Amino acid sequence: MSEPIQITDSAQDYLAELLEKQNVEGIAVRIFITQPGTPYAETCLAYCRPGEEEPTDEKLELAKLNVFLDKNSLPFLEEAVVDFNADRMGGQLTIKAPNAKMPKVNADSPLEDRVNYILYSEINPGLAAHGGEIKLIELTGENVAVLAFGGGCQGCAAVDLTLKEGVERTLMERIPELGGIRDVTDHTDTTNAYYR
Repeated sequence: MSEPIQITDSAQDYLAELLEKQNVEGIAVRIFITQPGTPYAETCLAYCRPGEEEPTDEKLELAKLNVFLDKNSLPFLEEAVVDFNADRMGGQLTIKAPNAKMPKVNADSPLEDRVNYILYSEINPGLAAHGGEIKLIELTGENVAVLAFGGGCQGCAAVDLTLKEGVERTLMERIPELGGIRDVTDHTDTTNAYYR
């Protein structure tokens, strides 16, 4: 079985150092996702003292530390990467879990799941910088995806461009069965807009 999650060498070094500072014999790290498979999924990394792990956890024995993975989170941790980027401020541990919000989909998955997967894994992360996100409201009988733009995308002057260009192109390329994209957001409401 392939490792469900990749923990880079720099992240392992950093975590091993943190664990050492805890001065607890046998302390490990536990990774789990709260509300996996939903838009609210959060990937969490916590200290795990001996006995705090769940009996069903999967144990990864790495060179410098042990990592326990929550069984329910495993399908959502596929392709996840834990990395550490050192910088002047000491650095930052990052966890990227592209499948946390949406389990992996394939060609046989319902159209709706595939649209959502692409929105959550590819499109929304790019919009998040502008405080925006796109939700699938419904699929019509003609397989037209009706989308709503929330947050900073609402009423944003660049939205027609963003929508027509990026989102539509990405979705249509990835899901040829889609009949088109429709936007139900009221873009005349510019209270949150990022670009004015």
